[in-house]
Amino acid sequence: MYRKIREWFSIRLAKNPGQIVLLSILLFNIAFFFLSAFIISKMSLSGTEELGFLESAFYTISMILDAGCISYVVEDIGPQNAAIAIVCLLIVIIGMISFTGAVIGYVTNYISSFIEDSNAGNHKLIMSDHFVILNWNSRALEIVNDLLYSDNIKKVVVLVGSGKAEVERQIEERLHETVKRENDRIAEECSGKSFFARKIYCSRNRFKNNLTIVVREGDVFSSKQLFDISLHHASSVVILGEEINNSVCKYAVNEKADKFDKGNSLTIKTLMQVSDITSASYSQDNQRIIVEITDDWTWNLVQKIIRSKQVDGKCNIVPVRVNQILGKLMAQFSLMPELNSIYNELLSNKGATFYTSPCKESDEMAYITKSLDSNSNVIPLTVQSDKGRNFCYYMALNDKDLAKKSGDRLSGIPIRLNKDFWLEKKKIIMLGHNSKCHEIMDGFASFLSEWGYKDSDELLLNIVVIDDEKSLEKMNFYKEYPFVIKTVAAELFEKDLICDSINEFLELNDEDVSVLILSDDLVPEDEIDAGMFANLVYVQDIIRDKVEANPEFDVGSIDVIAEINDPKHHDVVSSYSVKNVVISNRFISKMITQIGEKDAIFDFYQDILEYDDDGGDGYDSKEIYVKKAKDFFAGLPAECTADKLIRGVFDSSYDPDEPAEKQNISIVLGIVKQDGNICLFSGDQTAINVKVEPTDKVIVFSNH
Repeated sequence: MYRKIREWFSIRLAKNPGQIVLLSILLFNIAFFFLSAFIISKMSLSGTEELGFLESAFYTISMILDAGCISYVVEDIGPQNAAIAIVCLLIVIIGMISFTGAVIGYVTNYISSFIEDSNAGNHKLIMSDHFVILNWNSRALEIVNDLLYSDNIKKVVVLVGSGKAEVERQIEERLHETVKRENDRIAEECSGKSFFARKIYCSRNRFKNNLTIVVREGDVFSSKQLFDISLHHASSVVILGEEINNSVCKYAVNEKADKFDKGNSLTIKTLMQVSDITSASYSQDNQRIIVEITDDWTWNLVQKIIRSKQVDGKCNIVPVRVNQILGKLMAQFSLMPELNSIYNELLSNKGATFYTSPCKESDEMAYITKSLDSNSNVIPLTVQSDKGRNFCYYMALNDKDLAKKSGDRLSGIPIRLNKDFWLEKKKIIMLGHNSKCHEIMDGFASFLSEWGYKDSDELLLNIVVIDDEKSLEKMNFYKEYPFVIKTVAAELFEKDLICDSINEFLELNDEDVSVLILSDDLVPEDEIDAGMFANLVYVQDIIRDKVEANPEFDVGSIDVIAEINDPKHHDVVSSYSVKNVVISNRFISKMITQIGEKDAIFDFYQDILEYDDDGGDGYDSKEIYVKKAKDFFAGLPAECTADKLIRGVFDSSYDPDEPAEKQNISIVLGIVKQDGNICLFSGDQTAINVKVEPTDKVIVFSNH
């Protein structure tokens, strides 16, 4: 209880020191008045023998406020009481100088200094089990926003080098927008109810901001200031990288980009400071330190720090390679555009998401079979070992679903799968560039390495890149990637060249084509997403021309994937009928939030984002695929509930006579309807009715 009180007081002091000071002054004065009144009521001065406590309190306050009120205490200032009157006057005069003047002046100065120190973050913050963010960049705001949906994290501390007021403003606006949007959605859900029923429903389900957020301004390299935010008692610590494009000067941005492309010594310095505290014996157990990395030099040094400082059961350092993860995501979104919306939900705390829990089973098939037999509220995925412990991974609405059990043994429906299923050939046009072009191409290369093209020498993947000559030259015109069949050097303002190149590629291919429009993240702040907008207008103009020339043209045959760096541009891009708007930084934010809450989840994320590079000879990892229902099934399944479909597909794909390394089990996560509506099978699967149409797509978790 004592610690809880101290923690509450510490938080109030950090957020509103003036309020605490005012409260202290009021309490002190009340105590002083009562004590003075008590003393006067007990004195035996002439004329005050019969004074009660309340009268004494009144006269005491009057005398303190106005020295002339001494007459209420000493009624007869005659020869007998002259000495007493002189003494009272001396006390008042001395009090006016020493108390009213010197003491109040000193206290006023102290209070001002105290408030300034508190606002500057110079006072110790007593907290525990909080989420700490060190530094601030474009991903930080989404990390805080996603914590709104967390069941575990309620306290957040942000330590920034400068700009505290701006950070607080950004957080307040973002969280207000999210809370309003969620409450508008709740109000819409009950729009058909009566007035009182709506009020009751909205009141019970109202979305609230339960986060306590403290922003401190200081030095992230200072041990004292890290201790002042109770870093050693935090549950998770996130070390964010410095922003490159926070300048309006193009040359300054390029200089920063070149510097951080070689290595980020500031990240190393911060991690060394943090790991020194969190690995100590006095720090909290099982702390997670997530550090952003964008280059190989920093990655190698972080590995050495992990080997030196990581202590099992004490601190767990998780390095997140931002560019690699985003590159893999962009590659997957280009190949299967629906994954953008799917991952947007699965990687967040809102709706269906991934969870992990320690488990006794080490056999994956045994865990999946047991879970499918008894629990219709979770979808079991896999089992992995981490530091000698087994962890099961599953999809659910919340972690409490794991404990729910069905009364009867669950079963599936008979399903026939197409054992010869193979992905169709993919055609992609990539417009523009960003700092992750190498990683995006590596994602395509790993996909090709796993899938190739069955019984044919023709590549499964053909890509055309249209970009300015300087950027193409930097990538050596993509010569190391054989699936890039053509590069076109075109400046952004060369509309005819860009449009003619796109049209030429579209006319050569009958297959569906994905158009990936990249947003340059190495430009000054006022130019963010500008190039993407220009390329988007070109693409939409081409699509409109095709519709005008042929009203029956299938607009859905061209999947436009538009990347943006600034979330504020989302609505503008969506207004151009773009379903797949990728806010790339938001995915990293969501992943960091979940890593900060869930043990061993990062290894699972790395697994599903990485295609195997063994060419199909063996499958070590699983990924999420979006497969056409008419090709995935040998015959469309009958209408049924989600639990029966999931179990039926698993039973059809699992061969108990085959060894584990040759299994290619399929776990159905949901359905994508023809109109693009995505239904993930979360919550009670027995209450979800599923009718698979030939035009639908199936969301599958599998080796291949």
